[in-house]
Amino acid sequence: MRSYLLLIGITFITSYLVTPVFRAVGARLMPKIPVRDRDVHEKPTPKLGGVAIILGLALGIGLASQMSFFDGIFRAPEPILGVLWALLIILVMGVLDDLLDLRWWIKLIGQIGVGLVIVKHGIILKALPVGALHFDSPVVQVAVTVVIIVGTMNAINFVDGLDGLAAGISAIGAATFFVYSYMLATRVSAEDYANFSALLCAVLLGATLGFLPHNFRPASIFMGESGVLAIGMLLAVATLAVTGDVLGEDAYRFRNVPAFMPVLLPLGVMVLPYLDLAMSIIRRTANGKSPFTADRGHIHHRMLDLGHPPAVAALILYAWAALVASGVIVISLGNRKVAIPLYVAGFVCVTLVTWWPILKRRRKRLARSRRV
Repeated sequence: MRSYLLLIGITFITSYLVTPVFRAVGARLMPKIPVRDRDVHEKPTPKLGGVAIILGLALGIGLASQMSFFDGIFRAPEPILGVLWALLIILVMGVLDDLLDLRWWIKLIGQIGVGLVIVKHGIILKALPVGALHFDSPVVQVAVTVVIIVGTMNAINFVDGLDGLAAGISAIGAATFFVYSYMLATRVSAEDYANFSALLCAVLLGATLGFLPHNFRPASIFMGESGVLAIGMLLAVATLAVTGDVLGEDAYRFRNVPAFMPVLLPLGVMVLPYLDLAMSIIRRTANGKSPFTADRGHIHHRMLDLGHPPAVAALILYAWAALVASGVIVISLGNRKVAIPLYVAGFVCVTLVTWWPILKRRRKRLARSRRV
């Protein structure tokens, strides 16, 4: 655990210290984009924060390669090399988009390219623990893997509309997935706790936490395209790697792990981004628009419409993300007699806080009607 904590600390410090540098670079190089009607921020803000996140990720992975604790991961370096190449592609494409505002189809081609790079380096989904569903066709395996990676990257992109929201939810997701991956490693081996997914989630947790103080309301910098794509790619790869472990040739080592966890946990960790992505596609398609057309109908917009201030809306969405993600692990692997009542109590509390503005307005209307 100490090795993981060191990585989290190093990536946190790197991201925290480097972000102001790219804030200054972005303010100098980027055109001042006018604030749009759907935007929540009040003044033009630089969008190169993702570069700092990626630098923190790369430094963390580089440090891990020099630590004997992670020798088992770097002994077969293809997957980690795939991640590094994918980060390089994302860095270039993301910076170009932040500076030049690329067309949506160019970005989609780049995202598919990122997915293919990951597949080329050995991260590929061959089965799902749902009715022993196996993908026998290599073409189907590649297609499903790329769709998961591209979908996750866009899901993170869709929630990046409120100061600190994408970074905070990603940090919660990375922390939850890190705990699960680490617990998985301890169950498999009493000697080697190094785990590919846990490594990715550890560096992602540190990088997003280091960026968050600069990005929470009032944000002085946004992560931009490079940040959301890097975060989405790492979460997707961590999910695919864990699923491959549990269902792979050595699956007998994971016989004490609930079979549904590789499916339920990613859904729990990413429930808000995936839900927002699905709702946006349905909403825009129903209105005869492209799924990539921007609008003001995201979950965070609805929270603002309920009456929550932007910072409070972000905190409430953090609470929902943490509640769902942690609930999957605790209920599946913990003491259910204790976990389920606590989870229900947490669900009730967060629900009341979410709907409090409406309840407050109804109470005021009722009080006025009684006075009349």
